[in-house]
Amino acid sequence: MLITIIRTIVIYGLLVLAIRLMGKRQLGQLDPEEFVATMQIANLASIPMGDSSIPVLWGIVPIFGVIAMELVLSGLAWQSIPLRRWIHGKPVILVENGKLQTQALRRTRITMDDLCRELRGSQVLDIQSVQYAILETNGSISVFQFPKYTPASAKDAGIQASKQTLPVTIISEGQLLEANLRLSGKSEAWLQKTLAEYASTVKDTWYLAVDQSNRVVF
Repeated sequence: MLITIIRTIVIYGLLVLAIRLMGKRQLGQLDPEEFVATMQIANLASIPMGDSSIPVLWGIVPIFGVIAMELVLSGLAWQSIPLRRWIHGKPVILVENGKLQTQALRRTRITMDDLCRELRGSQVLDIQSVQYAILETNGSISVFQFPKYTPASAKDAGIQASKQTLPVTIISEGQLLEANLRLSGKSEAWLQKTLAEYASTVKDTWYLAVDQSNRVVF
């Protein structure tokens, strides 16, 4: 039993490393070669985990072989547009100028239920208000409404919008992120003073951040 647990821990750690090497895409955003590599890695990992008579190395070598092939193929696809299009395909327009492209829907096997679900997810209820709905190569659908149906931006309204800055997280779930504290240019004294204003401590603080305009998010 102990050997099985150790083997499982080792293989799990290697799988985490493998996925890190492949990138940070979510399952729904995987390209075809990434999805195939993920499925193969899962199958290869299950063999030594389920059968203790099989050496762990027999699972490790194929897993990293699959990763190597995926990385090589991704590199070649990055350099070659024809290869990239052969592997990933091309975006397909499903709605154009408020009209359904029925041939494209049939070819891609996208049902009206699928399309309407994606439109609702983009806060769109009227297909005629859609200028373009495009099926991307990763399977997602991008929706673009006609400009007259989109909310006006600050630029359109002639409003001078204030500059946005990215907050730096100082405390997360009761833990002080010292590197971020230095990055924000703040000191320990500033942090203690800020916490005192909220009558809190580091351990009692779930989240604290500060942006370049010194706005504190607590």
